[in-house]
Amino acid sequence: MTTFLRDTTTVFSREFKPSLRNPTALLFDMGQPLLFLFLFGSLLDGAVGSSWQWFVPGILVMMCLTGPMSAGYTLLVELIGGAMERLMVTPLNRTAMLVGKSAKAVLTLLVQAVLIIVLALPMGFELHTVGVLAGLAQLVLFSVGLGALSFVLAIKSAPGGTLFYIVSQSVLFPLLLLSGVLLPLETAPGWLRVLGQVNPVTYVVDAQRALFSGNLGDPSVLYGTASACAVAAIGLYWGNRVLRRGV
Repeated sequence: MTTFLRDTTTVFSREFKPSLRNPTALLFDMGQPLLFLFLFGSLLDGAVGSSWQWFVPGILVMMCLTGPMSAGYTLLVELIGGAMERLMVTPLNRTAMLVGKSAKAVLTLLVQAVLIIVLALPMGFELHTVGVLAGLAQLVLFSVGLGALSFVLAIKSAPGGTLFYIVSQSVLFPLLLLSGVLLPLETAPGWLRVLGQVNPVTYVVDAQRALFSGNLGDPSVLYGTASACAVAAIGLYWGNRVLRRGV
């Protein structure tokens, strides 16, 4: 465990130091979420009950989905440039490598999530501290799995990278739209609701909304946690297996 934590810290430090030298990039990534928050969230005011309790968790899940994709893109650049090959000859634990690389996206997500929540407070968002902390913990687990899956996609796409762009763009937006992040699925046609029920992101979104509303005992919390755990387990297992086979 000590070796695992040391290797994870080493990889995380390697990934995060460039962001410290260019902190404006973190603020630039906030552009789209803030646009959705202030414009789209205001349009929903009164249409879905307590709109900010409904919409803020959706924005955070959206950021959770898009963040790990950028992590996979960074790995793809390293694969094309040859930096990843030099890293693979080191004795670093492969799982620690996955977690350390994902940790950068996770920390970025947490910083941005806190900013979103703070900005939403004057607009009517009610802060349920325990629920928010539980929700953020669930998003961290979900992000680690998504980050690992994005690394697998990057490795499978090297050296051209075409597969990464095709899959990330063709899968990301349907997952978002079919999870009810932006609009409620209750009023959607039956076939869309069926697709939403087989979308693992849907359960995370429902759980986030329950937690951010302070409903910790809602059944959706259990389903969302199970979905996040499943994504994390699959991502880490598959990513670890691909890395052990060699890049």
